[in-house]
Amino acid sequence: MTIYAVHHHTTYRYKRPVRLGRHQLLFRPRDSFDQRLLDCRITVRPEPAEIRWIHDVFGNCVTLVDFAEPSDILEFDTTIRLEHTPESTPDFQIEEYARRHPFSYGEHELPDLLPYMRRHHSEAEKIDDWLSKFIMRDASRPTGQLLMTLNEAIAEGFSYRRRTSPGTQTPAETLDLQQGTCRDFALLMMEAARSLGFAARFITGYVYVPDRDGPIRLGGGSTHAWCSIYVPGSGWVEFDPTNGIVGNRDLIRVGVARTPAQAIPLSGSYWGEADDDLGMEVTVNVKTEDMSVLQPTEIEPAEGEPRSPTER
Repeated sequence: MTIYAVHHHTTYRYKRPVRLGRHQLLFRPRDSFDQRLLDCRITVRPEPAEIRWIHDVFGNCVTLVDFAEPSDILEFDTTIRLEHTPESTPDFQIEEYARRHPFSYGEHELPDLLPYMRRHHSEAEKIDDWLSKFIMRDASRPTGQLLMTLNEAIAEGFSYRRRTSPGTQTPAETLDLQQGTCRDFALLMMEAARSLGFAARFITGYVYVPDRDGPIRLGGGSTHAWCSIYVPGSGWVEFDPTNGIVGNRDLIRVGVARTPAQAIPLSGSYWGEADDDLGMEVTVNVKTEDMSVLQPTEIEPAEGEPRSPTER
């Protein structure tokens, strides 16, 4: 068991005081058997008129912040501390009927899985052409092996490149560019898995990057994104195609959703002129409890966070 501490600080600056609209944060981790929240705190500047918490349609804990006074600065400072039980090797205890692909989900689970099985992008032919390079459609093969092959194909076949603009590339764009961010790779794997008949969902959270021994983790220093695939008998199994991780090792799960657009870590609005926006700074620090305090490093906007809260 590991105890992680996460500090996430975001600052927006404006040329003159602007009227701030509601802002929405997704930063409180989901409690589960493999991670247990110990502490969760948020500090906002200027003083909010109201802070309240809700559960969204996926069961994520969302923070809603409203403001009463104009301001030329907006700061969100969040800290979380949690116990994390890493899964070194995925335990594929798969139901007999689903051990080999292709298979069909059971009737008792299918109604709930259908929204996660539906393709969300009209790029089936391009995705299918890419899959055909390493997966034979008509061949039967072990389900766990198939999913790990798909995860590795993205991790090894595409180049990670940080992108500061908000949003997620379509799977076709990622295939054409052969590069992307963690959100892009997660979406590509989701749509590819859906094309093979699996239910898939998007995950947003953080990735722990050791400062010494161990493999390099891409996407560190900001929010991170990966996906999970539903496997009968094993449940929702996590796959990080950016780093080739299967299971939850080094991954801190915050929110799940059907699409990336439904799991944005921070979004909001303001009323003012376009040139009032002076930009933003973000620092993210993920460390284990027994590590000495690391100096945070200024980075580009976290993937999924708008460069400024302009989703008006």
